[in-house]
Amino acid sequence: MSSKQTILGRVTQLAKANINALIDQAEDPQKMLDQLIRDYANNIAEAEEAVAATIGNLRLMEQDHQEDVDAAKEWGGKALAASRKADELRAGGQTEEADRFDNLAKVALGRQLQSEKEARTAEPTIAAQTEVVQKLRTGLDQMKAKLGELRAKRDELVARATSARAQNRMMDAVKSIDVLDPTSELSRFEDKVRREEAKALGKQELAASSLDAQFEQLDALGDSAEIEARLAALKG
Repeated sequence: MSSKQTILGRVTQLAKANINALIDQAEDPQKMLDQLIRDYANNIAEAEEAVAATIGNLRLMEQDHQEDVDAAKEWGGKALAASRKADELRAGGQTEEADRFDNLAKVALGRQLQSEKEARTAEPTIAAQTEVVQKLRTGLDQMKAKLGELRAKRDELVARATSARAQNRMMDAVKSIDVLDPTSELSRFEDKVRREEAKALGKQELAASSLDAQFEQLDALGDSAEIEARLAALKG
């Protein structure tokens, strides 16, 4: 397998990578995507260099082909000029000199034929390399689009993870509120207040009973005094 085919295979394989399948298989999708982005960026840089070299070689072949085409045309022109000169000399009776120019025309035609063969030989290779370059460029464009997709997926995943963490924190807070049950806390506080109120009522009742006893004692003292006074009156 040639290096160009290897490059084309790598570019095609990377461009067709299924991101969603990779994410599903990853234990930590965000780290996996970050690594994929780094790998893709490196692969794209390497592929660009390889494609640039391939394009450079293609351009050299095209230049050589064009030189062969131009050389064939040039040698054809020289052959025509030598042939015409030979015809002119032969018409003037200079046969030997005419033969010399005809020989020059043959040499030029041989050079023309050689240049045409070299040009034809290069054409299939140039066509094949042109197709390879086009595929490589398409693959590179797909890789760059895939890199953009990877970055978008990573950003989406990070945003979703951040949102999920926030929701989990909120739900944990709600759960803790449910566990504490603030209404039960209020009920316990209300019971405590009622007990304090009952205690106050008890003290009030106790104070009232003590006061009644004192008044009753006072009344008893009053009755004794009255009895003593009446007794004194009887004896007097």
